[in-house]
Amino acid sequence: MQNISKSAALILGICAIIGLLGLGYLLKTAALEYKQFERSVTVKGLSEQEYPADIVIWPIQFAFAENDLAKLYNLVDSSTLKIENFLEEHAINASEISIGAPAITDKSAQQYGGDNNAKFRYTAVQTITVYSKEVEKVRAVMSSLSELGKEGIVFTGDNYQAQVEYIFTQLNEIKPKMIEEATNKAREVAEKFASDSHSRLGKIKQASQGQFSISNRDKNNPHIKSVRVVSTVEYYLAD
Repeated sequence: MQNISKSAALILGICAIIGLLGLGYLLKTAALEYKQFERSVTVKGLSEQEYPADIVIWPIQFAFAENDLAKLYNLVDSSTLKIENFLEEHAINASEISIGAPAITDKSAQQYGGDNNAKFRYTAVQTITVYSKEVEKVRAVMSSLSELGKEGIVFTGDNYQAQVEYIFTQLNEIKPKMIEEATNKAREVAEKFASDSHSRLGKIKQASQGQFSISNRDKNNPHIKSVRVVSTVEYYLAD
């Protein structure tokens, strides 16, 4: 009876050893397969498109200098009216025009840097702003503004605060198409990498969408916007 128990224990021990060896082999194989499955490649895809701006902000700024304050205000008022009429005659709606308060400077009243020898005591700067969604129409009017210069209105277009601004607001409408293009281009790069490394491209492991950027196409055409986005995609590789 004791011999039978010893035999049973021996057989049980051998079975346990075989089981452990088999389990170790399976775990090793699974680990190798998992390691191979973890092979991946990370690529980037770029989508870049040009779109026309859909809003224009046009500050029209002019200046006068006088020693008579009342006369200065009259010059500002009459010039403002001339510019308003000019804009409306060129199909700019009154709702697209806003007029700011004139900035008056009294040089003799300045605490610092007063110039008692200045030819004119008072200076005035006035800004009329056109805000419109009809960009090309406004651009056409800009080229005709010199007509008012012949009537004695001095424009200060070189002032930084009087620079024309073009805005593109349709980003949400074009996002899906551009993301799709960037992702497709990333996949093309990944497929080429996989082919060169004698591998097969698997599913996406992870992906991230870069930030969209909007910039002027060039300094001479700020009304044309360059929109770009870079997508980063990581793919699994398989033999």
